Amino acid sequence: MKRKQDHTFMMNTMCPYFPCHAGADVESFNCLFCFCPLYALGEACGGAFHYTEGGIKDCSHCLLPHSEGGYDYILEKSPQLTELARRKEEERL
Repeated sequence: MKRKQDHTFMMNTMCPYFPCHAGADVESFNCLFCFCPLYALGEACGGAFHYTEGGIKDCSHCLLPHSEGGYDYILEKSPQLTELARRKEEERL
């Protein structure tokens, strides 16, 4: 079921990668968080990911930010992102 286009949902069917995750529901795929803001949280993101042998976080099997409830989940995690940014800024100084 396709959702209405509002501030919590955006579908870009013109993208050459749409949908960018195998097995995604193309009728409800949310492209709003094309690049997941939770990537920086590492293991604390809560999504389905693994680390490659080279140490790169691979989120190709994660549909969390693209699914129903993904927007709200990311908003709930935003305090952790703010804290991470604050710590990085303190390290820089």
